Amino acid sequence: MDKKNIPMHWKILIGMSLGVFLGLALAQFEWGPSFVRDWIKPFGNIFINALKLIAVPLILASLIKGVSDLKDLSNLSKMGFRTVFTFVLTTIVAVCIGLLLVNLIKPGASISEETRLDLLSSYETEASTNISKAVVQQETGPLQGIVDIVPENFMGAAADNRNMLQVIFFALMVGVGLILIPGDTAKPVKEFFDGLNEVILKMIDIIMMAAPVGVFALLATLVIDSPSLDLFAALGMYAFTVILGLLLMIGVYGLMVYFFTRRSPLSFFKGIAPAQLLAFSTSSSAATLPVTMERVTEHLGVPKEVASFVLPVGATINMDGTSLYQAVAAVFIAQAFGLDLSLGTQLGIILTATLASIGSAAVPGAGMVMLVIVLAQAGIPEAGLALIFGIDRPLDMCRTVVNVSGDAAVSSLVAKAVVSSDKLAKAQLEEVQV
Repeated sequence: MDKKNIPMHWKILIGMSLGVFLGLALAQFEWGPSFVRDWIKPFGNIFINALKLIAVPLILASLIKGVSDLKDLSNLSKMGFRTVFTFVLTTIVAVCIGLLLVNLIKPGASISEETRLDLLSSYETEASTNISKAVVQQETGPLQGIVDIVPENFMGAAADNRNMLQVIFFALMVGVGLILIPGDTAKPVKEFFDGLNEVILKMIDIIMMAAPVGVFALLATLVIDSPSLDLFAALGMYAFTVILGLLLMIGVYGLMVYFFTRRSPLSFFKGIAPAQLLAFSTSSSAATLPVTMERVTEHLGVPKEVASFVLPVGATINMDGTSLYQAVAAVFIAQAFGLDLSLGTQLGIILTATLASIGSAAVPGAGMVMLVIVLAQAGIPEAGLALIFGIDRPLDMCRTVVNVSGDAAVSSLVAKAVVSSDKLAKAQLEEVQV
């Protein structure tokens, strides 16, 4: 097979496999871990930084273009309602799947007292850091989340990838403004953002040429930095429960796509495979956003105006994998501490995990901070975070795959609804003319 004709997802898989192999091999030598951290890990960091570099400009340019192309505020409101409603619905489904599995499998029963104490002492510092961050967030007022959406300084918001909602708010305002002003006045501004969007998309193509090398470095580093196998064995049932739930959620997306768009699930997942692999390697929906956008528009046929609106919003508020993990983790920690959670408490977990997942930043590890809020709501000791630190990184990679897959699935559903609505409106117009 010609090297140039190898699909990108295969190149990424090869890079991931070689990274795992090299990490395992060098871990056998005393000098191996330091060699990987000093000479291989930096290339993974460079790759992630390059993806994050274009995340904010991509959201800004694509969302302004997508909104301004609608030409009608009623179309924007319809698309916005469909998008947010579907995202919230899939998040609730994800949390319910997580709670069902963790109550059936009961992975916390497999944690021995000795292992729990070992984990608590090993990761006490990391747990305390996340608890302190969550306490600050909990002490804010009930409407602080809404206040935080509106930036006081756009440049300040754009300088931090954790402020994606503020960037989206600004882009929506600019897009709405372009709809409301005369076409001749809006034309040069629209042309600027159209051109900027094309430049950013070309930058994505350039960065993706380095994807196999980037994921090679990331996976080699992950293997070197992983905890001991004894800890993984103690948490095996917990990891199995989370991964099983994530696989079921992937199945839910396949069914959604099939029943609502009549697209084969195999065709859908084949189309977004490179984005899924990149999500697995980077553990960041925001870093994967450029590739997700390219895959759904070029390979799934989602109109750019739909993808430009749905995907940036999804990368910020749609965290199905994160919410499922939070539900499983909360009950797992309770089981490990011998706590019996009532039905009311678990219903509270559904609500809190749904809201917490919406507030999670689209960056690695953000779900761990939000998990503290879920634990506090359910009355579960926050120190139990230390129980799951040892295996959180690989699970973070898996749940990011689900987050990105959900974004792509919802964009396909919204695109189908928009196309159907446009056809209906056109038919009604033709009837009136006749």
